[in-house]
Amino acid sequence: MAHGEPRVALLIALTFATGSVDAVSYLTLDQVFTANMTGNVALLGFAAAGHGEVPLLRTGIALLAFVAGAVASGRLTRHTEPAGGWPGRISVALGASTVLLALVVVLWPVAGRDVLAGLLGLAMGLQGGAVRRLGVADLPTTVITSTLTALAVDEPPRRRRRLAAPVALLAGAVAGALLIRWHPVLGLLPALATQAAVLAAAGAVADPGRHPRAAHRDPADRDPPRG
Repeated sequence: MAHGEPRVALLIALTFATGSVDAVSYLTLDQVFTANMTGNVALLGFAAAGHGEVPLLRTGIALLAFVAGAVASGRLTRHTEPAGGWPGRISVALGASTVLLALVVVLWPVAGRDVLAGLLGLAMGLQGGAVRRLGVADLPTTVITSTLTALAVDEPPRRRRRLAAPVALLAGAVAGALLIRWHPVLGLLPALATQAAVLAAAGAVADPGRHPRAAHRDPADRDPPRG
């Protein structure tokens, strides 16, 4: 098994979690994304054009919270060198994201929607920043536009793993959307359970500092040349 394969599996699992979070936020917080910031930027544009049904304040809160989470995650993991492994600081950032998801579950009955959108955006920003630091090409867990592009242009075997990301996002969205029929909090449980499972499994991904053989990145994880 290539060194990068365990990390890819964990990132695909996190993409599933992202789908369930966005299902909850979009369907229960007045059509606000808390992971897919591309959608939120578009929503802000709709609001600027005078479409009053777009929740401008809540969308802005989610966007700013996501950026804050990504910045915090980036600073926390700044000096990590993944090189095929899963450094401890990545798990710390992902753990903070998971704690925030749990906090949203606890606060859901009493907190306002703006607060909930902000906390979810912060959690997803922490996750997204940590995942970016791992440096696995075309597998960001909070957006799949670049993944779909890579899926269209890459050759196998990279194409096979790229296909798993949109499938995981779709499955997470379906799971979250189905569960909120009973209660919105239930829609977050797949994300919470998945991120906790990823944290538990991350210890099995070799840290190159302890396992020198893992110091070479899987060729499939390398970013394509930039022109």
